[in-house]
Amino acid sequence: MRRRKRPHAHSNHERWLVSYADFITLLFAFFVVLYASSQVDKRKVGKLALAIQIAFQEMGVFPASTTQIPLNAAEPMPFSTVQAIENVKHNSELARIASQPTDSLAGSSEQTDLSTLRSELEDALHGEIALREVALHNETDGLVISLREFGFFDSGSASFKPEAKPALDRIASILAIRTYKLRIEGHTDNVPIHTAKMASNWELSTARSTELVRILIQDHGFAPDRLSAAGYAAYHPIASNLTPQGRAQNRRVDIVVLREQAAPGTAAAVSPAQ
Repeated sequence: MRRRKRPHAHSNHERWLVSYADFITLLFAFFVVLYASSQVDKRKVGKLALAIQIAFQEMGVFPASTTQIPLNAAEPMPFSTVQAIENVKHNSELARIASQPTDSLAGSSEQTDLSTLRSELEDALHGEIALREVALHNETDGLVISLREFGFFDSGSASFKPEAKPALDRIASILAIRTYKLRIEGHTDNVPIHTAKMASNWELSTARSTELVRILIQDHGFAPDRLSAAGYAAYHPIASNLTPQGRAQNRRVDIVVLREQAAPGTAAAVSPAQ
């Protein structure tokens, strides 16, 4: 019996095209993913590099860099434009810093002098400070010398007590050799006053401050343009008016040594008696 011959299988020489097409498709997808990832990473790296550069420049660790970094990774602008903006910003910052040293040194010197002035006043007035007739403290405007009523004035009067003259002389002698401008402020408590000479606390506070201005000009040769007087009545208290102790602290005349110095040479000017 003759064996039947098995038919020859037909060879398909184009099967490689299927594999090749699959490979090209995968390769294309791979590069698309790489491209998308590279764009995201570029933006993130740009933001990170910019943040690091700015941080180090502000800390003063590195000088301004010439590296071109986009400011906005979402909508990048040309690198030349970015760098021009950065250079302008850096130069303006340098200009601002360069303009500060003189002012900073002047402010530091002034603060040191005010501290020295306070120490001199504390030494000269240690007795009055111990008796709470005088108090010293610093405020934004400058050094404040508070003269309490019970040590310098009779109740309801704008005239200084004779026994207060030595303290006033010591204060004036220390302030006269400096050029600071002085603001003399009169203050009262909230108890109403009405006498033949003083119709209200406004008149009393103003009269006390102007009386001290007169003494500084007439007796101690202070230049009038260094001085100003103000009366605040009961409206700038430093303690509660509900207690006798608080009201006693509020009845005062403050000599405010202003931080900004007057023009040199004005301290020696003498005004005629007024």
